[in-house]
Amino acid sequence: MRRSHLFAVAFSTAILASSHLSAHVTLDTREAPTDTYLKAVFNVPHGCEGSPTTRIRIRIPDGISSVKVQPKQGWDVSTVKTKLATPAKGGHGEAITETVSEVVWSGGRLLDEHIDEFLMQIRLPNAAPGTVLYFPVVQDCEKGTNRWIELPEAGKSLKQPAPALRLIAKP
Repeated sequence: MRRSHLFAVAFSTAILASSHLSAHVTLDTREAPTDTYLKAVFNVPHGCEGSPTTRIRIRIPDGISSVKVQPKQGWDVSTVKTKLATPAKGGHGEAITETVSEVVWSGGRLLDEHIDEFLMQIRLPNAAPGTVLYFPVVQDCEKGTNRWIELPEAGKSLKQPAPALRLIAKP
């Protein structure tokens, strides 16, 4: 009987720990081949301490040359563009002089007890396999804000980590 009680406590602790770890904005895909297109799906699992989400802002990492955003019914979508210091070459040989640096969904209302996905198609950079791209996310709510912007640092525990994508070699 005591052994089953210890198992139940350990199992409950593991479930709580794993739900806490996944209680932040994440990317569906954790790895993708370099120099390819990716359907990036950002999961929003809750609001801000019970308050509904009203805006999601995602910072696009340097090196991503193309961003196409999927509209969401009931939400407005906008992008912020940044001029490149040095023009890049596009997939069809064209010169790219500016890039999307931020995507914003606003005007909607995602209740705390609901989940949703925010999608975009991105062109990943031709970077070395093992390169990690971070997508800082700011989640604004009716009351409060969650800043999923923390980047890994030696010896630091992350409370609000930025979603990350590790680049791998093309197959």
